[in-house]
Amino acid sequence: MMDNQIKPNSNNRRARKTISLGRHRANCTVCAHEKREEIEAEFITWRSPALIATDYGLADRMNIYRHARALGLFAKRERNVRAALERIIEKAGDVEVTASAAVAAIQAYAKINAQGQWIERSEHVNLNELFERMTQTELEAYARNGTLPDWFTQTVGVTPPQGQEVGSD
Repeated sequence: MMDNQIKPNSNNRRARKTISLGRHRANCTVCAHEKREEIEAEFITWRSPALIATDYGLADRMNIYRHARALGLFAKRERNVRAALERIIEKAGDVEVTASAAVAAIQAYAKINAQGQWIERSEHVNLNELFERMTQTELEAYARNGTLPDWFTQTVGVTPPQGQEVGSD
């Protein structure tokens, strides 16, 4: 395959055809647009292709989709799913959103790393091992008034009571 051709990774017959970048660039209104980089950036950050087309004076969203397919922008967009979730989270205060939908978006956002990969986080802490590490003085303080040593809460990642910080006086 030549350097100026892209063969999209798709089962769609139309998308499986090799795209000639030279032909694409000659006929593409996005490629010819003076704000091409802005258009591509908005597509990658999950802005609506219909709104992008309207804002930049393009005929319709298909211009955006054809351009994105030809230049492989869909893969970049997929890796940037955090941007889509950020938009949902930011709009939560502006529209009527159920609490469960906002929480679900925030939970999903927290599970996506900077490369756009879904990461299932799990943490297992053996409290018995932590108590075994405590000195006699620390154990007595815990038994007397429930006070845990600073290293214990930092190891477990305890959330402090509202209005307080871990390790604050």
